Amino acid sequence: MGTSYEDFTALKIDRPETGIVRIMFDGPNLNAVGPETHRELADIWPVIGLDESVRAVVIRGAGEKAFSAGGSFDLIESMIGDHSQRTRIMREARDLVRNIIEVPQPIISAINGPAAGAGLVAALLADISVAGRRTKIVDGHVRLGVAAGDHAAICWPLLTSMAKAKYHLLTNEVLTGEEAERIGMVSLCVDDDQVQDRAMEIARKLAAGSRSGIQGSKMALNGWYRQAMPIFDASLGLEFYGFGGPDVVEGVASHREKREPEFP
Repeated sequence: MGTSYEDFTALKIDRPETGIVRIMFDGPNLNAVGPETHRELADIWPVIGLDESVRAVVIRGAGEKAFSAGGSFDLIESMIGDHSQRTRIMREARDLVRNIIEVPQPIISAINGPAAGAGLVAALLADISVAGRRTKIVDGHVRLGVAAGDHAAICWPLLTSMAKAKYHLLTNEVLTGEEAERIGMVSLCVDDDQVQDRAMEIARKLAAGSRSGIQGSKMALNGWYRQAMPIFDASLGLEFYGFGGPDVVEGVASHREKREPEFP
């Protein structure tokens, strides 16, 4: 685990303005999350939490085409048939959710283009989420052949409703930015070319606000997530149990071959 920003090389981290840290996914295949990025995305939050100079965090994808298309197939395939790899990545997935919930500074996600997998965890657990109209939000776990673990079981029903959460998680139907705002999945939906500016505007406002007031409010509100931790742990266990089963092999193969899966 890194102890300073210089230790994080897979994520791009900068300080666009005083009091604001910006985290950026920057990788191939629509900013997909590989093994190093996955680890760093879990580990960066305690470092930020200890940095008294940071009053707000913005997380975004590089470029204008995508936020993050989720875990790379190389990352997924590294878990299939490898218990130690599955255990390590499950621990990182657990730490990612818990660390985002516990970091005291407010997080603003600027969501453009596709958002899935580990990137989507950060996008939706952010305290304020700004999505472009053509954003495409999809959990993707069921299409891959595993249970919807990560953040979905504790986050989606609270943001929307149980009915909407089940519909989108079980059918794998994509949410546009406009639909995500309509059902309460994201805080705001704006024109695609305004996403980054709006996110920075909100970060600027939070950075200038009362540290104790904003951080105390976040801590209290995130108590809803803390109450649901047993649900999160169950969903994570079911997800990673699935990574050792036959369905995920077919799920990955169908993705690579660009066809519909044929689950046994």
